[in-house]
Amino acid sequence: MAVQTSSNRKLKQATDYAGSDTLTSQVGSMLGRTRDAYPTRLAEPLDTLWLERQEGVVRGSAKDGPLTQAQLDEFERKGFLFEPGFICGEELDGLRRELSELLNHDDFRGRDFSITEPDSQEIRSLFAVHYLSERFAELARDERLVGRVRQLLGGDAYVHQSRINYKPGFEGKGFSWHSDFETWHAEDGMPAMHAVSASIVLTDNHEFNGPLMLIPGSHRVFVPCLGETPDDHHRQSLKRQEFGVPGREALRELVGRHGIEAPKGAAGGLLLFDCNTLHGSNANMSPDPRSNVFFVYNRRDNACTEPFAARRRRPRFLAHSPDEPWTPEG
Repeated sequence: MAVQTSSNRKLKQATDYAGSDTLTSQVGSMLGRTRDAYPTRLAEPLDTLWLERQEGVVRGSAKDGPLTQAQLDEFERKGFLFEPGFICGEELDGLRRELSELLNHDDFRGRDFSITEPDSQEIRSLFAVHYLSERFAELARDERLVGRVRQLLGGDAYVHQSRINYKPGFEGKGFSWHSDFETWHAEDGMPAMHAVSASIVLTDNHEFNGPLMLIPGSHRVFVPCLGETPDDHHRQSLKRQEFGVPGREALRELVGRHGIEAPKGAAGGLLLFDCNTLHGSNANMSPDPRSNVFFVYNRRDNACTEPFAARRRRPRFLAHSPDEPWTPEG
């Protein structure tokens, strides 16, 4: 079937859908846009629930870094890997103090890079933290992380996005199922699935404080989403996402095949997950806050171009370019 989006600009960026639609391919050629293997934010659904992933998952080997072959095999199979006790002791205490200082920094409140809960003024996410904090900048450059990332991606990477996620006790809302790559592809212009996220748990994660849930194996397919991307979509989506959310039929099928896992454990654990692994979280119903620091590493040869399904790229605090400077003043 023909793949069409809901605006002329999005038609320019549509795929020729596995080569099956000659007209769409010709239109893409005339408009100078290369074939998009991952069409999304569509006006009408495709005749399939998902498209096959085009890139490999693990591009390095056990000899290339600290991860063992068994760990690489688990990441390849599930799309994520949890390592308990990655950071501990005084180092962990220092990161938690830094977290508290950043969340209580009055100058950050009300800024575009500081996202509050939908129904309160509690900070939900603080972006560009490797620019706001030297301690977190050092962590982002730490070879313990960079080495793992290089091993998984098969090349050097830069930080595409960094943030602190904070889910306060009783107040922290959940987040819908989504693939990060779908958003980065549609709204940031990330061409291919050559990115990995590294999340370090800074408070204990248990089943009652809204831990991250992932669908193992979902990274092997791309689920196109419906609906044109609104302008300045990030202002709403970072609080409650409505566009870029996979359909329930696809979710039901993937969960039926692979189940759901929620890595839990004490503060200091490291969760590595593929950019396309479907994940989400429930609300925090407990008194215990849940927080983590989160670095997205994108391979340098996969730097973002123009968005594939939005009128313009998101602000720079959400999508950094390689080696670009950034300050809270812009």
